[in-house]
Amino acid sequence: MTVSNLNATAPDEQRKSAVSADMSSANATPCANDGEIHSGVGVLDKTVKILDALESGPATLAQLVAATGLARPTAHRLAIALERHRFVIRDQHGRFTLGSRFAELAAAAGEDRLLTAAGPILQTLLDRTGESAQIYRRQGDQRVCIAAVERASGLRDSIPVGAMLSMEAGSAAQILLAWEDAERLHQGLRHAKFTAAKLAIVRKRGWAESINERDEGVCSISAPIRNASGQVIAAISISGPNGRMGANPGRRYAPLVMAAGKYLTDALAKASNASRA
Repeated sequence: MTVSNLNATAPDEQRKSAVSADMSSANATPCANDGEIHSGVGVLDKTVKILDALESGPATLAQLVAATGLARPTAHRLAIALERHRFVIRDQHGRFTLGSRFAELAAAAGEDRLLTAAGPILQTLLDRTGESAQIYRRQGDQRVCIAAVERASGLRDSIPVGAMLSMEAGSAAQILLAWEDAERLHQGLRHAKFTAAKLAIVRKRGWAESINERDEGVCSISAPIRNASGQVIAAISISGPNGRMGANPGRRYAPLVMAAGKYLTDALAKASNASRA
């Protein structure tokens, strides 16, 4: 064999070795020796890093890069792709935050314990108050309606499932912010139509009221829904026109809304205990 033939075959041997190494790597059992989960599918692992970073709240692209360790072009490309599929949205400041697609998938799969228990309770609230009823969860600087029932006729406050509303106004926003830690509470109050003093009252009495706060002519009453650890994870609300709900809707409707919130809180605790048994 000549020197020229030897040089010609060397790259082939190198390519075979590289392919063999790649196949061994792909077939290897995913590991987490560095504290991270490796599925063997790199793009999926990087996407999950983006979602994990957004779990704690909205983030700019620079903050995503810092939190994930991904290259800026990679983080940007993945965040934009997630946005197109509605797993990620932009808030009013242009930051990335988790989108409503997760709530939609949870509802479709029937795995969300809260949604499973919510339907009959919302219908009961509607029957007893005559007003539309909703459940909201916080997503960054917004709140998403994850369940709702509406009056069959007449003037009503129509909030469809999946609707994104501001965290700056409304009784549900007050509930979802009132029990946050000091830093997030301070941030949430910067542009809010309610004050820290009002949230202190909300925490004390256990319910919130808004009149003409979110929309002119609309009022609402909300109460917290807690998980098994006592953390506020959602707000249950009724809403309708001022003229029908009256000048002091909280005094009239708060006991019913609070009872509904407590029922769902207890249902979540029971489901959590049953899953551990």
